[in-house]
Amino acid sequence: MIAIARTNSEDADFRALVTLLDAELQIRDGEDHTFYAQFNKIDSLQEVVVAYSDQIAIGCGAIKAYAEQTAEIKRMFVKAENRGKGVAGKILGELETWAKELNFDECILETGFNQLEAIALYKKSGYEMIPNYGQYIGVENSVCMKKRI
Repeated sequence: MIAIARTNSEDADFRALVTLLDAELQIRDGEDHTFYAQFNKIDSLQEVVVAYSDQIAIGCGAIKAYAEQTAEIKRMFVKAENRGKGVAGKILGELETWAKELNFDECILETGFNQLEAIALYKKSGYEMIPNYGQYIGVENSVCMKKRI
């Protein structure tokens, strides 16, 4: 059974998962990794979730305010051996619930064209592609999406 815990970016399990995420993204993003990494700092994330299976951290995600009514989904990750089991969907669902509790009306996110599994998850979860926002405007490898919650 998967348990989801709410925490913040000080959480050691979250930090360990983000280290794995960054290592994977460095491979996937190649030379673009440095550009994206600057937008993925975790020092001040107050709304973080960690997914556990048998008390072992297997996935994570976070939200942060982007605008008054808009939360941004950040740092979504599931360990490779736990993918395809619905863990990412549970993490995303908990983040959306938390965003609603914080009075956000919509969630936005950015992912990469090379992250086909992520794009499929977000589409399946009701996210639609939007023009690139903020720092991703004009970035060809970025895919930005939005969902009303």
